[in-house]
Amino acid sequence: MAKLSDATPLIAVDAVGFDSETTGLDTRIARIVQLGGVGLRKGVLDETDTFEVLVNPGIAIPPQATAIHAIDDAAVKESQPFTECWNAFENYRRDRLVVGYSLGFDFAVLEREAERNGLLWRQPRSLCVRLLTVLANPRLPDYSLDAIADWLGVPVVGRHDALGDARTAAEIFIVLAARLAARGVRTLAEAEAACAKLDHVLQEHARSGWSEPFERPPSNGWFSSLRIGDPFAFRHRVRDAMASPPVVGKSDLPLSRTIEEMAVRQISSLFLHDRGEEDADVGEYAILTERDVLRALHRDGASAMTRPAGELANRPLRSVLEEDFVFRAISAMRRNRIRHLAVTDATGRLTGVVSARDFLKLRTSAAADMHFLIETAETPATLAEAWSKLAGVASSLLQQGLEARHISEIVSDELCAITARSAELAAETMRKGGEGEAPCAYSVLVLGSAGRGESLLAADQDNAIVFENGDPESNADRWFSIFAGHMSDNLHLAGVPLCQGGVMARNKSWRGSLETWKERVDEWVGRSRPEDMLNIDIFFDMRHVHGATEPATILRRYAYEKGAMSPTFAKLLGEGARAVPAATGVLGGFRTDNGRIDLKKYGLFPVVSAARAMAIRHGISVRSTAERLDELCKLDRMPVSDMKAVAQAHGLLMTMMLEQQTIDISTGIPVSNRVDISRLDRRAQSRLKRALAAVQRIPDFIRDALFH
Repeated sequence: MAKLSDATPLIAVDAVGFDSETTGLDTRIARIVQLGGVGLRKGVLDETDTFEVLVNPGIAIPPQATAIHAIDDAAVKESQPFTECWNAFENYRRDRLVVGYSLGFDFAVLEREAERNGLLWRQPRSLCVRLLTVLANPRLPDYSLDAIADWLGVPVVGRHDALGDARTAAEIFIVLAARLAARGVRTLAEAEAACAKLDHVLQEHARSGWSEPFERPPSNGWFSSLRIGDPFAFRHRVRDAMASPPVVGKSDLPLSRTIEEMAVRQISSLFLHDRGEEDADVGEYAILTERDVLRALHRDGASAMTRPAGELANRPLRSVLEEDFVFRAISAMRRNRIRHLAVTDATGRLTGVVSARDFLKLRTSAAADMHFLIETAETPATLAEAWSKLAGVASSLLQQGLEARHISEIVSDELCAITARSAELAAETMRKGGEGEAPCAYSVLVLGSAGRGESLLAADQDNAIVFENGDPESNADRWFSIFAGHMSDNLHLAGVPLCQGGVMARNKSWRGSLETWKERVDEWVGRSRPEDMLNIDIFFDMRHVHGATEPATILRRYAYEKGAMSPTFAKLLGEGARAVPAATGVLGGFRTDNGRIDLKKYGLFPVVSAARAMAIRHGISVRSTAERLDELCKLDRMPVSDMKAVAQAHGLLMTMMLEQQTIDISTGIPVSNRVDISRLDRRAQSRLKRALAAVQRIPDFIRDALFH
């Protein structure tokens, strides 16, 4: 199925013809009784791709409605309710364009059904054949479905049956697509823009309580020079593309045997180990590639075939983590001018291999250049150049339909990479300044939103350092104090500002030995007042980004174990989530400052705090808010429906914030967490209010969720 985009031609679109039957025509009270759909593939009707389901509306179906569509109470008695049926339709639709007749009516009813059932309504991208007909023939005297079908020569079969009317609408769309192309309306974006100009029709629909039957995704035209061709590299991790398990041979095997092994297995590289082990640290391996074989044969001729393969292989291996995004692997290949990368797990164990062939079809040069700049930066200025590209990547990915949660993972990964490179530059400064090497093993940690993988573009510094040993004010602590100062300065110059709350390793409260950190955790867990918990919560979002992994791993495990043992500590952490400020006033308007609402204050912060506190209480160590809520929903006696509504709200809030941030950066406005309400249309404002209402329910369930 082709990815839907602004430039998709109408005559070649993948879509779903859609229709619904209801209990009446008043959108405020009507209920769905039937949903129907039929597929269009490349602009051609696919009769084998259909969807049809009766829906139990939960109320009696009026006789006058039954007289139209022949669906009565007995017909829907054994049917599923709306939520299950709509979820089934969405699974069937699979992000395809929706086409139908008078979709504004259907969407208005569906939106209210979603609201009744506690769902966050997300209107699918769509086109209404009634509006398209007005574009194609403004003088048609009658725009009923039957009249349009008659004008276009489309047969009408199964009238007032959801599947029948969906099929009719789909066939009308096919004919209209060709006619509209002749009038200069060829693409999805052109059709949406043209429909948006039909003010008189849209006003009539609005007076009837209908929704707008189309909705373009946000597009501000910014960074038009940045084209990311295939978002695969941003959607997927290396683990999704790697070959696993790795093929391993013994280093002393003759080249002839290794060539035979590669030919039989049809692989372009082979890992070599002195003992032939397949489950060892990546540092114990070398790699032999097709190019190495060709070079050896060219240089030594037939005699190369008897040489031990290990003598011809390359070491040390260049590697990436399974959890890295694909575009980072591409950047590493370009930087090192190689075509194969070893893949490791978080412990450094070899788990697979990726090659340039795996990425041949990807077009990710802009982002690969960004990451290349980060990893090769020699100055904070170069880091700043790389950081400035990230907003463009985010804007482009938003326009291509990636979810804000996914984009925030990419932003977080790059913020972590910039922090790691700033630390490397700081260590180099220490060496050049005569301070020497680090006195012991250490871990640089990123905290807060970047640690959770949820950073947006208004990021600042939240970091810490844990080192192996050394008391406060000791020589070791002094070394790390100077080091952290250099690292923080590098980040600030690169465009990642200092943390206003002081959560930075340059401040002594946020660095220390493993023993010192354990003492801090013990003290935190023993506190009894909410005001004593300032900034402590984000410590539990820690993510190792530089140095040795072991100190970070030990500390994280210790902190979560201690936190889970103290219900009082979890309660104190959850206090922020229990005091959710009202996002709307008495009359239902948003609480704004200069026309903007702070979505972090009114929405994101309570969700994140609640998920974190509950995760700590129940020993759940995953990092992201979405993962925490998902894991919590698996526990007994949890308010699952409320948590899922909060998770949906979290995604919507992040989307609106990221959209606003990309726009603000493009217009020179300082980036923040505040969203301009005037930029949101009526539907978007309605969705935002429902999301914030879901957040308002957090105080009602968090106490039970913490102590069940």
